[in-house]
Amino acid sequence: LHKHMVLLCCLSQVQATVVGFLAALAAVGLGALSRGGVELDQAAVLCASSVTTAFVAALSLGLVMIGVIIGSRKVGINPDNVATPIAASLGDLITLSLLAGVSSTLFQYRDVWYLSPLVCVFFLLLIPLWVLIARRSPQIKEVLKSGWQPVIVAMSISSFGGLILDKTVSDPNFEGMAVFTPVINGVGGNLVAIQASRISTYLHLWSIPGVLPYKMRQHWPNPCATFFSSGVNSKSARVLFLLVVPGHLLFLFAINMLQGGHTAITPAFICCYLGAALLQVGILIYTADLIVRLVWRKGLDPDNFSIPYLTALGDLLGTGFLALCFRLVMLVEGLGL
Repeated sequence: LHKHMVLLCCLSQVQATVVGFLAALAAVGLGALSRGGVELDQAAVLCASSVTTAFVAALSLGLVMIGVIIGSRKVGINPDNVATPIAASLGDLITLSLLAGVSSTLFQYRDVWYLSPLVCVFFLLLIPLWVLIARRSPQIKEVLKSGWQPVIVAMSISSFGGLILDKTVSDPNFEGMAVFTPVINGVGGNLVAIQASRISTYLHLWSIPGVLPYKMRQHWPNPCATFFSSGVNSKSARVLFLLVVPGHLLFLFAINMLQGGHTAITPAFICCYLGAALLQVGILIYTADLIVRLVWRKGLDPDNFSIPYLTALGDLLGTGFLALCFRLVMLVEGLGL
């Protein structure tokens, strides 16, 4: 077990380093399109910061997850209910904190022209080492070959959410978007990851890859079946959906107390915000039901192939719906309602 966990950590290092580098290149490219050029020193700092952050965050989070899963099993708790939300929430916290610290440090030394490229090349040269170690496991070797599509597609989907945020955060009418975006995206991503992981565990327990259980083969899921049937997955979908309002109200209260949103928390804003959050999570949970079934029917592991798509879709929907929320609040307040 411990050997397999070490190999999984090596796999995460490969994926994190590659995706971190590709994400930096995508950010540089999108920035060049919007600004009409590229400043090489800033591009180098961005790439080095992204790769370093991805490496350290993946390593730290991997070690935390190993401890959480082992601890959950020892006390008899389902790891799906603990590890998935911890991974999603800690992932954002660790990544944002590291990115802020690393990028600030490298930016201070941007005059040392070779530092950022050297840091970037160092972590990229470690990739073959992680690949050699990880491929000792046949299952992980297969993931190294076929597991790139969901990660890269998920990164691309999230990038569209980043474009929306980039276009709105500089607009005075959307002041506060930067504070509320990680909240709505984090909550939505956590909830859908839990649901997808629970459905995946159910399939692993009651069926074999490529074959859906009898009850899941009876009909193609529709929103009513996803949320209102008597199945165990439908019950968890209802519970997770009902957590949206109290969870977000708690976050809104905290943001208001800390005065961090730069936006008045009016009744109109609360109604629009909660409506956006409910719509986001409702779409995500139903989409999880669809994607996990499709992935399982293809004989793939839903934990590896569905959760990246779902969390990326959560980022896109959350950012888009939040922008619409701010626009709707402006219209409502403009009408004097």
